[in-house]
Order: sequence, then structure tokens, then C-alpha cells
Amino acid sequence: MKDIYLKEAGELISFIEKSPSRFHAVEAAHLVLNGAGFQELDIKEKWKMKSGGKYYVTKNDSSMAVFIVGNKPVSNAGFKIIGSHTDSPAIRIKPNPEMTVGETYLKLNTEVYGGPILYSWFDRPLGLAGRVAIQDEETGKIISKPVKVDKVKTIIPSIAIHMNREVNSGFTVDKQKDLLPFITSIEEITKKFDLKQMLSEQLNVEKERVLDFELYLYDMAQGQIIGLDNDMISCSQMDDLAMVYASLKALIEAPVGESTKIAMFFDNEEIGSKTMQGADSPLLSSILERITLGMGEDRESYLRALENSFVISSDMAHALHPNAQEKHDPTNKPLINGGPVIKISTNFRYTSDSESAAYFESLCKLANVPVQRFVNHSNERGGSTIAPITAGRLGIPSVDIGNPMLSMHSIKELCGVMDHHYLIKVFQEFYK
Repeated sequence: MKDIYLKEAGELISFIEKSPSRFHAVEAAHLVLNGAGFQELDIKEKWKMKSGGKYYVTKNDSSMAVFIVGNKPVSNAGFKIIGSHTDSPAIRIKPNPEMTVGETYLKLNTEVYGGPILYSWFDRPLGLAGRVAIQDEETGKIISKPVKVDKVKTIIPSIAIHMNREVNSGFTVDKQKDLLPFITSIEEITKKFDLKQMLSEQLNVEKERVLDFELYLYDMAQGQIIGLDNDMISCSQMDDLAMVYASLKALIEAPVGESTKIAMFFDNEEIGSKTMQGADSPLLSSILERITLGMGEDRESYLRALENSFVISSDMAHALHPNAQEKHDPTNKPLINGGPVIKISTNFRYTSDSESAAYFESLCKLANVPVQRFVNHSNERGGSTIAPITAGRLGIPSVDIGNPMLSMHSIKELCGVMDHHYLIKVFQEFYK
């Protein structure tokens, strides 16, 4: 395996390790962008920009737009947009989560976010991360801070086969009963446990200032490069942080050109995008119009710019499963390390059409990268992405693509080392 492939795969694993929650993913991107000379804009203030300027803006700590302003009017040159999402299926800690069994055992109350493969969360070390809402001592304003709770290392234990003889014949997970992480068996600790106190100590603030939290379980085991030739990546949250990181890396390395180049990271794709920071909100349209107005153009220019723009919706794709080939279309079977996948649906759950797919394939040819196509087996409904939402809101031509992967929505997902390199090259070609 080439050194460049392994280097980029290692960088992806490192980025995901720094991103135990979507709030941390945005923070990690923030640090990368500051080091690359990008300027942060306040979404609440008037933007001052210049041609060739490099900027980013965040929304509610979990969505982000990163862009390089082009040197031609957007009305003529348009926007080149790569969209992905920061969230992954997860298990969230409920308010007032402490639950005791007798006087000794302590567990936490939870609820499921999105559609994870639930059995993959059992019997593995889990941490606690997310964000905390704190009241500023001087101003009284509410501020949020990402947090990884160092003291909480927990696990969701499975029931022994001796007590559930049918477990290997099929096991229905009771979300309220079976997904409660077990955090201690020490009676003294159980009686004294106070999550808000623990958060206040972690953030070095008074407990009274900790008003609320959004905390999720995350896999504490680091991702690994595996396979006989180090050809695969096993890691959590690659759907969709692998796409976030690939587009971020490509944009940072992109030259200033005629078009305004954007990497858009939405939150809440896994639950339908209907939030103020999701794709089914005015967020992207507002950002595009503000860039247009900030560069001295008008709304007519903005509407023209949309017609001269293109969106690559980048969300991971299904690879041919070695043990379940019958689940796949008989003539379209993407392979791991076979190159990025164009996703197609006649009912437009993916937005790719013949023109947008042809355009993406032409980018792959320019980048000297192989390309594959995915269509659902006709008896399988499949999923969807942010693209139908953004296309319906903005009317911008778009293509749905992703890298082929196995174990999608498992706590540990599997994709190709070469595919990650291939996609970065195609994104770089798009941004040229």
C-alpha cells in the first residue's frame, strides 16, 4: 500500500478520534481551519469579505460552512459546493439519567438517536461526550462548550447465553431496557454520583452554572488500518465524518479560482434534517445569499448564481457485502477500494441524473480515479441523503456520491484506504 494512502487514512482516523461527538467534529475542523489561514465569521454579524478570502461560519456548534470566495462575480461563476453531515447514529443520555439497581449498581438512562445497529454497541468500552450549556458568570448569557467526560468509562453488558438461549436465533433489543450503560458497582460511588457536578469539575466551573447538556455515548476503541495489505479502515462515525474530512482537506488545499468554493457540513441528517442547523433549513440558502450580497452583488445575482452552481452530496455508499450478495442489485455491485460510487434512484431518493452523474464521472477521469455506480436492489427501499432536500430548496443540479463501505451504522464501520485517497483527489479536481 502506498505511503500517501496510509498517511491520509491515518489522518482520517486521527480526525475522528478527536471527534467523539458532532460538536467535537466542528471544533476539530475549526482548529484545522485556523491553522490554514481561514477567518471565522459571526453568523449574527454583517460579513466583510474580499475576493480570494478564506472564511468559515458555524451554526449551533454542530454545522459549518467553509468557503473560498472566487475572483469572478458569483452571478456568472456560481458556487461549487460539497455537502456532508457531522452527525452519526448514536445513543444519547437523557436528563436526570441516574438509575440504581439496589444500593450498589448505577446505570444511565438513554434514548436512541437515528438508526444505529444496536447490537454493535454491546460489550465494548464507551465514553461520554457532547456539549454543555453554561451560564456566563459576568454577562449571564448562555454559552456552550464541547466536553468529553474523562471520568465516565462505561459499558452496555449483554445477557449471558445461559440466560437467553435463543440469543443466536434472533434478539430484539428493548431500547428502554437493554441500552442502559452500566457505570459502577461500588455502592459508595453510586450514592455520591452527580453528573452535573462531574461536568462542572471537567469544565472548571461552578455546578450552578451548568444548566443543561447534550451527551452521547461513543466508542472508546481507536480506529485501525486493517487487511492483508493494510487496505481497509475500521473506525467509528465514518458515515459521515470520512466525507467531512475529505472535503475539508480538499478545500484547504484548493487554489483561488473563478467560482466560490464551499464545503458544507450539516447536522441532523440521520434524523431527517428538519432542524435549524440541518439541510432542511434556510441555512445553506442564507449563506449563499449573504456571500453574494457581501461581495456587492444583488438578489438577482444570487438567483443567477444558483443556476451556475453545482452540488456534490457526499455521503457514504453501500459496498457489496461478501456474506449477503443477494441484498445487492445484480448488475451494480460497488467494491471496497474500487473508487467512489455514484448513487442512483429512479424515485430520486438520490439526486443523480444522467447529466450530473456524467459530470462527476468526468471529474474522476480527470483525477485518474476509478468510479462505480450503486442502485438499490429492487426489493430494498434503501436510504436517502441531504441532496434531495437541498435540490428541492435551491434548484441547484447535484449528484449523490460516496465511498463504498460495509457495516454502515454499526459502531465500527469499514471502508477502503484507497477509496479515501481517491475521493480526496476527485474533490481536489472539483475545486480546481
